[in-house]
Amino acid sequence: MSVPTNIVEGCGQQSTREYSRFLRIALNSTTELEYHLVAARDLAAIRGSDPLTLITQVIEVRKMLYGLLRYLKSRSEDEGRAPPNATSQA
Repeated sequence: MSVPTNIVEGCGQQSTREYSRFLRIALNSTTELEYHLVAARDLAAIRGSDPLTLITQVIEVRKMLYGLLRYLKSRSEDEGRAPPNATSQA
């Protein structure tokens, strides 16, 4: 529940920087979730192919979060630059 909750909470923030902070928290939660799945597998709380399927899905979500963070970073960097034709003409 932590991963989607942090994503949703981040969507309500006022700035891209704050949104990115919540996405990084969600990203860290994917690592925690992956560990819990590995532990559940090792303790035989989850059997069969379920742990591998779930771990694969968590890794895919992590990749998507990394991609979104990269996109937000590049967008904020682009907004910080003046367009090439933005010289003032007096």
